[in-house]
Amino acid sequence: MNGFPGFRRAVLALLLPVVLAGCGAHVMSQVRNESERLAAGKRALERRQYTDAIQNFKIYIANSQGQAQVDEVIYLLGMAYLESKQYPASYRLGESLLGQTRPRDFDQEFTEKAVDQWQQYLRGYPGHWLNPEAERVLLVARTRLGRKMNDAANLYVKLRQYEPAQVYFERVVNEYGDTPAGSEAELGLAHLEARRGRKAEAIERYKSIEARYPGQGVAKTAAKERAQLEKNKSS
Repeated sequence: MNGFPGFRRAVLALLLPVVLAGCGAHVMSQVRNESERLAAGKRALERRQYTDAIQNFKIYIANSQGQAQVDEVIYLLGMAYLESKQYPASYRLGESLLGQTRPRDFDQEFTEKAVDQWQQYLRGYPGHWLNPEAERVLLVARTRLGRKMNDAANLYVKLRQYEPAQVYFERVVNEYGDTPAGSEAELGLAHLEARRGRKAEAIERYKSIEARYPGQGVAKTAAKERAQLEKNKSS
């Protein structure tokens, strides 16, 4: 997996200060190899036996020599910590997941996981001292997801596939309207109206963006594109 070594280091540093220390304190019974240890950890997690799950996962990671599944086990360990109500791990897991994300041209699975993790953390631990920082990084992650959709919409515009472009832009406005991606999607919808030859509708959208986002880059772009449309309309 691309970026995995950095991900492993980040999560181990943030979540596992005792991965090595005390790993042998409680030895799981009837475990003959690491594959069985991993299976036992997963069973314990499913049964909500979080202490056993944590211990199995910690030993597996400490004993790992580059096993392909160790990244999955680090994630499962974080979930076990979370479910056992160790709330600092809840925040740190989201932080580490975001660190694993790839540029937005690629799949954003880990960004989505980070968003879900921070939302769970904020719901589960209101008032915790890391809440403001979690809200900040949650905005960063959600903006990234919204811009990923905007990229898809803009590609459809270039291909003259206007219906799917509109669907993507509208999804961003509805789902990420409180992020910078939301205003960028509104700009995309105005540009889409212009591409469709609906100049009057486009001009109204541009004016609305200028009024609601004064001083911001999207407002300046909207003013420029509106002026060009009005000039073409009058000529």
